[in-house]
Amino acid sequence: MRIPKSPSLKAGRVYRTADLSRWDRNGTRLARRLEKDGKLRRLAQGLYVCEEQSAFGPVPPGDEEVLCAFLKKTPFVISGPSQWNLLGLRSTALFADTWVYNTRRTCTLNVGNRRLHLRRVRFPKRPTPEWYVVDLLLHHDSAGMALQDLEDALRSALSAGRFDAGLLREAAAGYGTRETRRLVERASASRPGP
Repeated sequence: MRIPKSPSLKAGRVYRTADLSRWDRNGTRLARRLEKDGKLRRLAQGLYVCEEQSAFGPVPPGDEEVLCAFLKKTPFVISGPSQWNLLGLRSTALFADTWVYNTRRTCTLNVGNRRLHLRRVRFPKRPTPEWYVVDLLLHHDSAGMALQDLEDALRSALSAGRFDAGLLREAAAGYGTRETRRLVERASASRPGP
């Protein structure tokens, strides 16, 4: 039996079992051996991390690293509370799940104590803050906000010049529902002029 050479793994990188097949034809077997030797830690089925060590112990991989390995070269956008709370529209959603829009699959990926909800939907190549506003409006119930409260906060933000009304209308037209488009129009039309 041929003994595979020991792969040179990069700390902090997430590997699929298929990635390990360049060192051994059976990537799954090699992953199990490396896990047993303490060189890899299993994240999810078919996903392993070569943990980076810090003074405080192992450093978990970031969502981007996990998603790049899991989705391969498929484009994706991270959304959810971490993005919505940054908009300054009084959203304070606290659930720890991350939403990932992609063009490949819909599923929930449990990585350690984190949950990544993958949704196969359309999204822009370069999301703008205005697109994230539309995303928040579409998922206001998940953020624990009433639409009227969001509309009031959006009107104030537009009045303060924090968002571009034209880009917001474009995002609503391309990615929103009829209700979202109407809400954006009301918020944009009622803001005071220069």
